[in-house]
Amino acid sequence: MKRVVLAKLGLDGHDVGVRLIGKHLADAGFEVVYLGKRVATATIVQVAVQEDADAVGLSCLSGGLGHFASLTVEGLRREGSDVPVLAGGIDEPAEIDRMMAAGVHRHFGPGASMTEIVTAFEKATAGR
Repeated sequence: MKRVVLAKLGLDGHDVGVRLIGKHLADAGFEVVYLGKRVATATIVQVAVQEDADAVGLSCLSGGLGHFASLTVEGLRREGSDVPVLAGGIDEPAEIDRMMAAGVHRHFGPGASMTEIVTAFEKATAGR
């Protein structure tokens, strides 16, 4: 069973969407480790490594997604992990570009379908 770590970044306290994604991932056969709201990037990295995660999913709707997602990818790489990071939320276009350049596997904006998101996690974890 593939293991996914999900977390809300920054000051964003709205977690209905990420919990719904977690349910759909669980229904698709993933083991989901949800860390909750306002989780520090260092904690996400630590848990992803400890749990031997197959993917990390990050969510932030209050800005800062690009910054925090980039820090998460950098932290994982420092730990020797190549786990794919998928991010969903809102930020300035330049920040989205920044996180993609830092190595985020996929970004989902508002309106992304559950099917699209689950399929992206399935593809990102294939062969892991």
